Amino acid sequence: MTAEEVKDTLKGNTLEIYRFLVKNNKPVGIREVQRALNLSSPSVVAYHFSKLEEAGLVKQEQGDYVVSKVILDYNIRISRFIIPRHLFYFIFAIATLIIELSILRPRAINNEYFFVIATTLIFTVIFGYEALKACHRSDL
Repeated sequence: MTAEEVKDTLKGNTLEIYRFLVKNNKPVGIREVQRALNLSSPSVVAYHFSKLEEAGLVKQEQGDYVVSKVILDYNIRISRFIIPRHLFYFIFAIATLIIELSILRPRAINNEYFFVIATTLIFTVIFGYEALKACHRSDL
């Protein structure tokens, strides 16, 4: 399967099941996933697991399923947490803006200082928007 076909597979419940597996980082069974994600039946979970297996993203070991390939586009995995990469950029931009407004502030505000503050503020808003969008986005 090509990378594009794999990404097409990761939608809806299939994506939610894949995220659950990535976050847990341990073998899980069909019924465990069904209960955790409030899915209607074990057969629904089995169907999505078969799609994930076909895409090469999970494999079955001793009756349970484990992640065989982790796809984290625009995200970083730290322990059990999946964090949007733009969140780090946003935090860096806020820290830069705070330093510019407090420590690097000249006695008399000039055009150059105003330009630097405006530019940093624009980057902060852009990275904040992208981080928020990534938190609500349904893809990895």
